[in-house]
Amino acid sequence: MILYHGSIEIVDNPEIRIPSRSLDYGSGFYTTTSFKQAEDWVKRKLNTNIHTGYVNVYEFDENMMEGLKSLLFESPTEEWVDFVMDNRTNKDFNHDFDIVYGPVANDKVYAAFALYEGGIIDKQNLISELKAYKLVDQYLFHTDKALKAVKFIEAKEVIL
Repeated sequence: MILYHGSIEIVDNPEIRIPSRSLDYGSGFYTTTSFKQAEDWVKRKLNTNIHTGYVNVYEFDENMMEGLKSLLFESPTEEWVDFVMDNRTNKDFNHDFDIVYGPVANDKVYAAFALYEGGIIDKQNLISELKAYKLVDQYLFHTDKALKAVKFIEAKEVIL
């Protein structure tokens, strides 16, 4: 399977990084099956000081998942909402999965999460609303063991 990672750098040797902010699935290396999602992420990072970024392309050996502890969310579910909320709001939360796959809670989606967090909508209404969106996917490689399943292929330049 081909995966993409948007960055202002060529990332030919992916590594686990601790984020400076709360992310959907915690710390690690994030990828997506959507070239456009990765490219859009790069474009958001480009500015007058940074003119060039890259969509890094990887081969993911899915056969290696057999020996890894994985958490897979095919669509928004109660469990997915709880997992994303734990990662985004509980600074002491840390899971032990090697790989997590599921929808991206991007800015539009997170606005709906904010309504849920504020008690304006309940979990079932949140899930119903999210299922109406066309959600992009993401793979989090949370451990060095998981990253062994990812091989760099190339970096495609994105220019401002």
